[in-house]
Amino acid sequence: MATVKSATPPRFKRRGARRETTPCRITLSQRGKRTAEEEEASAAVVVHRPLSESAILPPPSFFLVDSLDLAPRLLGKLLRRDDVVLRITEVEAYRANDTACHGRFGVTSRTAPMFGPGGHTYVYMCYGIHMMLNVVADKEGVGAAVLIRSCAPVSGLATIQQRRKQRTDKPILLTGPGKIGQALGLSTSWSNHPLYVPGGLELLDGPAPEGILVGPRVGIDYASPEHVAAPWRFAAADSPWISAPKNTLKAQANEVNEES
Repeated sequence: MATVKSATPPRFKRRGARRETTPCRITLSQRGKRTAEEEEASAAVVVHRPLSESAILPPPSFFLVDSLDLAPRLLGKLLRRDDVVLRITEVEAYRANDTACHGRFGVTSRTAPMFGPGGHTYVYMCYGIHMMLNVVADKEGVGAAVLIRSCAPVSGLATIQQRRKQRTDKPILLTGPGKIGQALGLSTSWSNHPLYVPGGLELLDGPAPEGILVGPRVGIDYASPEHVAAPWRFAAADSPWISAPKNTLKAQANEVNEES
């Protein structure tokens, strides 16, 4: 998130890898006659299945792309620390010329990890209590990252509940960026940790969602109007583990472009 060079937002890009995803937004009519509450309860069931020690970590090159390209690719990927494994269901992209990005202040003691090479973590404290996990994107010196907004539990539910101090297996457990940091037991000391190296906090491969929802990011009213409105929030269309507000999310079109 580097110094702002222009008030005009950059062109949206779509790459071949993302064309494999067919946009869809599952509706109640598609799901059958169950109520919304029953559907959410069913989807919230956690399967405790330990991952293989040989689970695939993406190479460093996976992260060396624009944060707007990396963000949707992170959906479905897994975060693992100790016995806790989370599936990423919602993210937000923050770019180098983005007035909502911490990088707009330049390199500081807090933002320095964001200006490192992609694939490292950028963890910062929000409101003095919440640990916000970001995945650094692009090449060294760019200053861009992807915020992890929501996840679904895959394993380690008891540990997650203990850290969150909340005995539930419903989406409220992990829908919100501060909840992710708490569930993983993170502190700012985890900032600049490589996610593609075995041990500690890892990012592992996982199945892509059936479809992707897009919308404006949350809580960035301080940014310029064009960046406030930019649809740089991405969520898995087939998951109830998404934070509020949900009514601003729409099915992703095959091509999303914006004139620069």
